[in-house]
Formats: sequence, C-alpha cells, structure tokens
Amino acid sequence: MIGVTMGDANGVGPEIVLKAWRDGLVSGPFVLYGELAALEYYNRVLGYGVPLRRVEAPRVSVPEALNVIDLGLLESAGVRPGELSAAAGRAARKAVVRAARAALAGEIEALVTLPVNKQAIQMSDPHFTGHTELLGEVCGAGDVTILLASERLMVTHVSTHCSLREAIERVTPERVRRILELTCEAVLRLKPAARIAVAGLNPHAGEGGAFGDEEIRVIAPAVEWARAQGWPVEGPLPPDTLFYLAVQRGRFDAVVCMYHDQGHIPLKLLDFEGGVNVTLGLPIVRTSVDHGTAFDIAGKGVASPKSFVAAFRLAEKLAGGRRGG
Repeated sequence: MIGVTMGDANGVGPEIVLKAWRDGLVSGPFVLYGELAALEYYNRVLGYGVPLRRVEAPRVSVPEALNVIDLGLLESAGVRPGELSAAAGRAARKAVVRAARAALAGEIEALVTLPVNKQAIQMSDPHFTGHTELLGEVCGAGDVTILLASERLMVTHVSTHCSLREAIERVTPERVRRILELTCEAVLRLKPAARIAVAGLNPHAGEGGAFGDEEIRVIAPAVEWARAQGWPVEGPLPPDTLFYLAVQRGRFDAVVCMYHDQGHIPLKLLDFEGGVNVTLGLPIVRTSVDHGTAFDIAGKGVASPKSFVAAFRLAEKLAGGRRGG
C-alpha cells in the first residue's frame, strides 16, 4: 500500500491526484492523506466525477474509489485555488506528518508527496524549510538529501534549502562523504551498472586552486574514499562541462552536486514534468513530484500528472526492493 499526501489545497496537488486516478494512470492500491472537502471541491468544479471514500486507516481501503484519510481541517468554502493560505499550509504540513508516521509504523510501504507551499506553511511554522527537512525531523534522520531522477539523468546534492553562502560552508569532508555514500547506495540500486560523477564547487572545479581550494581539500579526498569502497565515482569535475558529458556523451548516469541549483537547473531543463524527487537517508521510502504548487494554473484542470505518476511508480519499485520483491 502506497500513501500519498495531497499537498496544498490551493495548488495543483488535488487535481493531479484526481486526474491520475480517473485516467487509470496509477493502478496500484494507495491511500490519500489530505482534505476530503478540497477533493470534493475540485471534483465538482472540474467535473472529474471521481468516487471518493473516507477511510480511517490504509488497511480498510477499497479499489473502486479514491480512498482518503481525511484530516478534516478545511471546508470547501476555504479552498481558493491559487491563493496563499495559512490554513491550507497548516493542513498540508499535518498531512505529511501523519503519513510519515504511518510509514514509520509500517501502515504504508512508501510515501509519495504532492507539492506544498513553503510560504503558506511558514505562516504557522516559521522554521519550515521544506518537505525533506520536515521528514528528516519526523523520522529522526539527520543526514538526508534529495535525489532527482529522470530517464536521462539523476542528481543528488550536498545541500539543498539554504543560502548559497551556507551551502559553501556545508561542503565539509564528513558531509560530502555521507552524500556520496547515500548516492551510491541509491543509484546503484536503481541502476546497478551506473557511473557517478562528482561536480566541483567552484568554476572549472577550482582550476588547481586558482578559484578556490575546496576541490583539493575536501571533494577530491572524499572521491578517493568512495573509490576505495569500490564505488564507480569520478571527480571533482568542472560543473560547466560535466552535464554535457553526462547527458550528451552518455559518460555518467548520476551527478553529485554541491548545492541546490547546481543540480536542479539541468534536471528540470531536461525533464521538468517527468522528474522525481527521492529523499535519501530516511528509514522510509519517500518520493515526490519535482514541481511546486503552480498557483498560476491551480484549479484550471491543465496540470500534468506526469511527475506524480513517475513518482508513484518509483515508490512502488523502491518499496518492492525493500521487500526483496
């Protein structure tokens, strides 16, 4: 059983999951954690006609309806597509926490999350920085990172949701080694013959120390450590040519990046709708769509379910791997 969180009620999450269920794009059993009132609103406004069923626990779900564990925090009148709402943000956060605890308890085998709005959640939780960090907190996992996966490229990150100044400070020997470990374990599970590259932090990977020495002091020793573990890792390589080598030349399957935008920009350029976010370092399986709440198109029925479908299928695959199936 897969658990899915609805995301922000005013974003595209509700209509994406309704559309995917209606069109039979997700065939495996799953239960949705969210707001039944919001789903009923989009069902009515968009004319999807999806049968909805409130359930108390995943084990009582039925295949002929979209099964919803309703938190009951919103009413239909409070659903306003495209608008920032503290109530919607609070409800989205609570759904994530509820579903993560269900995964920890073994009630669901994997968690797939639809997009939340950081600003909306910060109205009630000023310390919120993102899904990944919240899940790490709920699961008691300190070292977590994001793997973005598409058919053409996979990327991971030494840091994600922090300032660029802080991202540079996070490039430490311990952190880089840990991300290399998480990356190799995950990527080689998905693609056993994968080749993994490590990007430099500075232009031209530091140019031998002319533009910074992090590559010499931190990144290169971490790469040597990873190679000593028997992992197919190469680097640090200049970021401005690395993605060309990976995508156009087929030299690498995955890239370990030093900060958020270094990996997100090329991945989203290659496959914005089909990219999937996987959280590494958690004791549970969690995948997510690789896009935001898209307030500008919410409620119009035009949001693509492609990333959600890819995330759902990858969650099934990873959960099956944990079962040994």
